Amino acid sequence: MSALLDVIMPVFLVIGFGYLARWRNLFSDEGIDTLVKFTQNIAIPCLLFRAISTLDLDRSFEWPLLVTFYTGAVSGFVAGFFGARHLFGRPWDDCVAFGFSGLFSNSVLLGLPIMERAYGTESLASNYAVIAIHAPFCYGLGMTAMEVVRARGAPARALPAKILKAIFSNALILGIALGFAVNLSGLALPGFATDAVDLIVRSALPAALFSLGGVLYRYRPQGDMRAILYVCSLSLVLHPAIAFGVGRALDISDAALRSAVVTAAMAPGVNTYVFANMYGTARRVAASAVLIGTGLSILTVWCWLAILP
Repeated sequence: MSALLDVIMPVFLVIGFGYLARWRNLFSDEGIDTLVKFTQNIAIPCLLFRAISTLDLDRSFEWPLLVTFYTGAVSGFVAGFFGARHLFGRPWDDCVAFGFSGLFSNSVLLGLPIMERAYGTESLASNYAVIAIHAPFCYGLGMTAMEVVRARGAPARALPAKILKAIFSNALILGIALGFAVNLSGLALPGFATDAVDLIVRSALPAALFSLGGVLYRYRPQGDMRAILYVCSLSLVLHPAIAFGVGRALDISDAALRSAVVTAAMAPGVNTYVFANMYGTARRVAASAVLIGTGLSILTVWCWLAILP
């Protein structure tokens, strides 16, 4: 028990410090937003760039690993989409936002630090393989579904260009793409350049966790509790359970299974609120699911770490 607490609690304490700092007005909303912009647009893209630029692609990108994780992710989207419609009577726009919340786990801000503390830095290669296509896949699926729902018979000619433009204007995806470009080209960056990037990278996860706490303070729960708990259950229970079952069925390695299940077991990411806000739908459910799911994940992640080999 103490070992699991040593893994989980430091991550959530940093989030708690961010929450407390905003609650006590040590940071304003504008200050938190500035920190979020730094982490989302600079620090984390640098982290992903450095990780993927040095990743052993042949060794890390195993199709059973990706099938394991993304089967669970798509199941979460489908369950969220149809659950919103048939259990809560939501309009189709909301259904997509519910599905996106069940699809997009917090793979970077929570997944990486918890995996690193649980299994060591060397265990992160499979996490980076999952993360490399996480944002493109999830945004591609979510935006396609939303645009189809909203088009309702309108010409679909402009749909692919619209989706691609939105995806590739995302800083995280640009960092991933540049990392692949350096990796595949074999280009060696100057030492002073990598040292500068590494300085930024060291700040990425602590600053991101702290800013997440400030963001969660802003979006406190306000009603719709049944719907919020339903969305949380998709991320914290359904997604990792399916990933665990598929991983066992495909007989993937213990290391790959850990990466897939731990990443799947994370609470909905802040990007779920970003997505809902972008389309102006189900914002309260999405924001509250991030907050409540992050709190509940203290217990559920503990359980998954105990179950994993």
